[in-house]
Amino acid sequence: MWALSEVMRHGVGRDRLRPAILCAIAAVTISLLFVGCSSRPIQGALIPVATVVDGTSRVMVLAATTRQRSTTDPGAMFSELRSDNVSYASVAVSIPPDGARRVGEVQWPAAPPGDPSRDFVTVSADYLDGNAFARMLSTEIKTRKSTKVLIFVHGFNNRFDDAIYRFAQIVHDANTPAIPVLFTWPSRGRMGLRSYTYDRESANFSRDALEDLLAFLDRHPAVSEVNLLAHSMGNWVTLEALRSRSIRNPTKPGKLRNVLMVAPDVDVDVFRTQIRRIGSKGPRFFLFVSQDDRALSVSRTIWGNVPRLGDIDPESEPFRSELEKDRIVVFDLTTLAHGGDNAHSRAFEQADTVVQLLRDRLGQGQELSEKQSEPTFNE
Repeated sequence: MWALSEVMRHGVGRDRLRPAILCAIAAVTISLLFVGCSSRPIQGALIPVATVVDGTSRVMVLAATTRQRSTTDPGAMFSELRSDNVSYASVAVSIPPDGARRVGEVQWPAAPPGDPSRDFVTVSADYLDGNAFARMLSTEIKTRKSTKVLIFVHGFNNRFDDAIYRFAQIVHDANTPAIPVLFTWPSRGRMGLRSYTYDRESANFSRDALEDLLAFLDRHPAVSEVNLLAHSMGNWVTLEALRSRSIRNPTKPGKLRNVLMVAPDVDVDVFRTQIRRIGSKGPRFFLFVSQDDRALSVSRTIWGNVPRLGDIDPESEPFRSELEKDRIVVFDLTTLAHGGDNAHSRAFEQADTVVQLLRDRLGQGQELSEKQSEPTFNE
């Protein structure tokens, strides 16, 4: 409620009072909306569990991060603090049998270490240096017999363990053969306006590191193709990295083929400038929107009531014409709403959305830009 406090202390005219009150309301509303991870344990989620349970599945996630190592929680690995150097890790996640879980959800243990028969648990968690990261990527390519890489860039209010478990869930439920590589930036993993603004600046802080990761994958001889999945504020990191990449190498698209933008928390006007700079030689873009996304509605208020890319009506003008001009494939998930669901993460929680798209396209070895098996979204 800091905005109202400033109003009361200094005295603000009517013209300035409205935005101050709106900002205060937004701060309160954020704390009510971003509660998707409220059931997660406070500490210790990434402490490995030795128990092996029949019927479980295992997903190995490689991670590159601009976070500092955690000094307070050995089960966190990395904290919310920013690091000038990129760090690397590998985490193997055990996922409970399909009969003991709901597809599209992460089953957090009530308390560490968790029960593998019903919870997501960590099997191994290791820090890596850059050389070890490259070697492990090569090993995973040989083991999984796939030369494709899928990068995931998470959004606001994500701790390191949040991002690891969510990505493991996506990879498992999509049954994709691609090698999962998480790019995780220093989100505080907490709710509130101050955390939101800290996260936004952390996203800016991390864009060069994401560009460097893409360049590394371009150089890796065993990688044939890269696809990128970004969620919420993670789309800002992604678009800024791709914009910079296109400026540095305007004629070299690299191995990045497709970018899936889920609920992007990005100003639509800024997106226009970013996509123009990325140009036609860049990757193909797929946009997932929900017009009932309350989290993006709050973001719109914070940023001066300019529409966010993730909650537009893609059939209205000028959006329809602009998206067609830029060859952006759009999936409007608004009609998939059901009671109690979270529109901001709907694409990860329903089988006919991103998970289904990944299963249909990557599982069949197709380019995401191929049109013949475009998924449909029915109620």
